[in-house]
Parts: sequence; structure tokens; C-alpha cells
Amino acid sequence: MRAFYIVISGLVVMGLAFWAYNENYRTQQVLREVSSLQRQIGHQREELAVLKAEWAYLNRPERLRDLASINFDRLGLLPFMPEQFGRVDQVSFPQDNDVLGEIEGIYDVVGRVEDAE
Repeated sequence: MRAFYIVISGLVVMGLAFWAYNENYRTQQVLREVSSLQRQIGHQREELAVLKAEWAYLNRPERLRDLASINFDRLGLLPFMPEQFGRVDQVSFPQDNDVLGEIEGIYDVVGRVEDAE
């Protein structure tokens, strides 16, 4: 009986060793994937910073003013004037229609009817 326990213990130890070996390699693979994702995130952040810098460079007010003056005949752009702005009370907002109030004879029923007698 003692030999049986020794064999079972040896099999359990080998099984645990196999499990630990597999977990080790899976953990290393996940760490490699995390490292790769972090590198990709770093590259994306660098690209985003470059795009923000380009956007800021292209939207400089003096550059846009020059482009507007160069293309004035073609675009017909004019500066905003104070008379072009209105007040909030001049805006016509849509009316809220009370659809349920217009429909007569609507009843909400909750639950179910069992044996109405």
C-alpha cells in the first residue's frame, strides 16, 4: 500500500510540474503580448502628438487669414459682423407635442387577467 501512495504522490508531483511548466510559458507569452501592446500604444501616442502639432500648425490664425485672402474671390468668405448674431429669444425652437394627451381612450394595463368572472 505504501508503494501505491509513493506512485500516486510521484504522479501528482509530475502533474503539478507539468502544470507549472505550462503556466510559466503562458505567462511569458502574455508578458510578450503586453510588451508589444505597450510599444504600440507608445507609437500611437507619438503619432497623435505629431498629428496634434500638424493640426496646430495648419490652423494658425495668420495662415488661415492669408489663405482666406488668397482664395477670397473663389470662396467669397467674409468676416463675421455683430449684426449676424442673434438673441436666443429669436430662435424658433420646435414645439413639444403631447402625443398621449391627443389620443383619447388609452389605458395602461399592467399584469394579466386571470379568470375575469
